[in-house]
Amino acid sequence: MALDKSEVEKIAHLARLQLSEDDVGEVTKRITDILALIDQMQSVDTENVDPLAHPLDVVQRLREDEVTEHNQRDELQKLAPLSEDGLFLVPKVIE
Repeated sequence: MALDKSEVEKIAHLARLQLSEDDVGEVTKRITDILALIDQMQSVDTENVDPLAHPLDVVQRLREDEVTEHNQRDELQKLAPLSEDGLFLVPKVIE
């Protein structure tokens, strides 16, 4: 699929891009090359190819989950103006 200069100018206008006359020719060539590459990739037979989440067969190393701090909720709620059943009570801010 090839684009001509008038189509590129229309796309540039819709995208609110200002292109000089020299840039229109270069952009037209680049977009045409990209669309040709897409057409080439579309023509590849992928019928028997399973979809991949990642092209490499790697496993992410994860660290073990460890508790690094103890629960301080009770101590912090002693400092709060209002709390009830383990919850901090705050004034309503939406009317």
